[in-house]
This record gives sequence, C-alpha cells and structure tokens, in this order.
Amino acid sequence: MHNLEINNNKELGELIKKYREEFGYSQEKLSENMNIPRSAISLIESGKREVSSYELALFAKLFDLSIEELLYKNKCDKELNLKSKEEKPIFNKGKFKQILLYIVEKCGSKINVGKTVIYKLLYFIDFDYYELNEEYLTGELYRKIEHGPAPCHFEEIEKELLESKKILKTSIDYHNYRQIKYIPLVRADISLLTARDKEIIDNVIERLSSMNANQIEDYSHEDIPYEITPDLEIIDYEAVFYRKDMHSVREY
Repeated sequence: MHNLEINNNKELGELIKKYREEFGYSQEKLSENMNIPRSAISLIESGKREVSSYELALFAKLFDLSIEELLYKNKCDKELNLKSKEEKPIFNKGKFKQILLYIVEKCGSKINVGKTVIYKLLYFIDFDYYELNEEYLTGELYRKIEHGPAPCHFEEIEKELLESKKILKTSIDYHNYRQIKYIPLVRADISLLTARDKEIIDNVIERLSSMNANQIEDYSHEDIPYEITPDLEIIDYEAVFYRKDMHSVREY
C-alpha cells in the first residue's frame, strides 16, 4: 500500500496554474486546447471547481505529465519496504545537483531531450551505478509512475538551480505538444565526481540521450526494478541484480 496523499481542489488548482505558466499558456489558450470555457480554467485554478477525470487526463497530456504527478502530493516515502534490512539510501543533494547540471550541459540542447528524458537519464545513471558498484551514487529515491521512474527530489533541486540562476527553464513545441527544456548558465562542478562516476554517467548519456520521451519511457518500463514495483511505490535498488540483458550493465 502506498501512502501518498491526494491533492485537494486548491492544491490541484495551484499546480495546474504553475504548469500552465511554465508552458506559456494563457487561460484563454489553455481553455481553447481543452475545449472548455476560460471561466472554468479560472475556477479550477482558484480551487472552486472540481476537475473531472477526463479533464485531468487532458491537463496531464498538455503538461507532459502522468495523472499521478497532478493528483498526488510529491512526497518521498520514508519507508522503502525493502525485503532486506539494509540501510535506506542517504540522498546526496550536492552530487545529484551537479549530475543534473552535467546532463543539461551535455545533452540538454538535443531536440528530443526534455524533462521526461532527463528523469530517465537520472534513473539509469543511479541504477546502473548501483548495479556495477553495489553502492549508491546520489541515493535519490525514484517512484514508479505511469510515464516511468520519477526522481522524488527533482522539483526541489530544479527550484534551487533556477533561484541561483544556474539554469533557465523554458518550453517549446515538440511533436504537437509542449516540452520543458533546460538551458545551463554555469558549468557543472565535476570535482564532486570520481573518474568512475563520470564514466558511468557518460555511458548512460551516450546510450540513451538520443531516445525521445516515448522511446525512453518504454525502455524504462521493461527494466526489472521498475517492472516489479507496485504503482506509486519507491523502486528498490536491489532489483538491479535481476535485470534483463537489455538493461544490465554488468559487462560494461
């Protein structure tokens, strides 16, 4: 059983407004895309109108999100429900932040690389590292959602990088939907990474950064750690040792 809380109308409305502004939609434009009155968008954003399941699916599609990302509060589980009694990973915020910057620096300019692809690159970097070294690289927790693994601390780190003017966030039209893009304003501090760290990161970028969002989403869905995890639960790192050949990096 997952223990996520559902956003109430006010919280959901605030989230929809946040994403609408990030994607550069006016209320009028969003209402046109959804074929509902502009007044309905205004009421939804103020928390004074419930969102139907159909409208929720439309919002998710327009904002390139899963329904879960809109519906549930973005909280990291404190209990991983691991079969073993091993210590939970300790999140290394500094290292995660620099790896995210490094990814944006190296492949963020590719037309196919938006937020969805970056989520998956971070996941494969962390899980490939664990498979090869049996220890954590960043210790980030990844939740199983509809569109693949999602890093729990991403929004927090994104906010810090934006506020410190280390990245810019923008959106572009890509294959008939809006895609979130990041532009690096500083170089990543790779002094926090060992040569081995960087080798594994570069390998993931080389192998996977040419995939579009749908391709890397499908690829992640077939990875055993994701595949065996119940919906909305935290993905267990230990499951990397049962990977299929198509995902395993043990020979790398």
